[in-house]
Amino acid sequence: MLGHMKDFYIADAAKFDNAEVTTYFAISSLSVRDNKTRGGQYLALTLSDKTGTMEARMWEDFASAVTNCTEGCYVKVQGQISKYQGKYQITLTKLRAAAATEVETADFVPTTKFDINEMWNELRSYVDSFTHLELRRLVFAFLDDDTIGIAYREAPAAKVLHHAWIGGLLEHVLTLVRVCRTIAPLYPEVNVDLLVTGAILHDIGKVRELSWGTTFSYTLEGQMIGHISIAQGMLREKIAALPGFPDRLRVLVEHMILSHHGKYEFGSPKLPMTPEAILLSALDDVEAKMQAMRNEFGRDAASGKSGAEMTEYVRSMERPLLNSKAYLEEQ
Repeated sequence: MLGHMKDFYIADAAKFDNAEVTTYFAISSLSVRDNKTRGGQYLALTLSDKTGTMEARMWEDFASAVTNCTEGCYVKVQGQISKYQGKYQITLTKLRAAAATEVETADFVPTTKFDINEMWNELRSYVDSFTHLELRRLVFAFLDDDTIGIAYREAPAAKVLHHAWIGGLLEHVLTLVRVCRTIAPLYPEVNVDLLVTGAILHDIGKVRELSWGTTFSYTLEGQMIGHISIAQGMLREKIAALPGFPDRLRVLVEHMILSHHGKYEFGSPKLPMTPEAILLSALDDVEAKMQAMRNEFGRDAASGKSGAEMTEYVRSMERPLLNSKAYLEEQ
């Protein structure tokens, strides 16, 4: 039953420079394009496994591949690894759809490197320690909800930008909660329980915005409505089922959800107006940026760079980055 994937992962490409490999991938995207230099057409693909993605090109004999393979399906390929414009890619000579029995799905879907149960228990322990009982009741209403709870433990936090892996949402939120609990005591204006409630619920809409199978994508509801508005609806549904929940508290929690992107142009319906909302949007932004940075440094390391030079331009952050630690260590 075991897949034969183990001999080659995308992260190992540097070790296979100019080598021929036969292995399995999931298809993230594929399209037939016109070959401007040589005439005719070629197949352009993005292939993925749990360690990353890689561009692939197939110059001939790809007609049957196009009819039998689609985005999200597993394929067996044969091809040569080479570097093109500073990145590794694979030029395919053979490509066919792979049967489910040939692959081990865990090899393809990126998953958090932390233990999901441990993270879940740590998150619950923080809610357990709330002194504000109504907020405790509200957060547990979400975490104890069978459907939401299971999805919360599995969901990625984004399709590509940060924490784009199974357990990514939980990992992002737990880190954010630790940061909130550490920093909030420095600001006496901030109610820690309220802030942590916002940290746990701010991205709850992602359990319905994103879908995760062989690849991560947006649901139709996610594309049409988005996680902020979805979360607002989920909060109101939950509160309707909690008799006697204080309306003033609902307004404050809902405000944190609606304002956590910090600026109108980042999709926030409202700007943060309370101490908790201002702190949450700032810390959420920092946490996502630190993880996006870690991804970039990891990607550079995987492609064989020392890490002591600037990364390429990172579109999501509109700047290149420098790993100061690696830079200092390289004497």
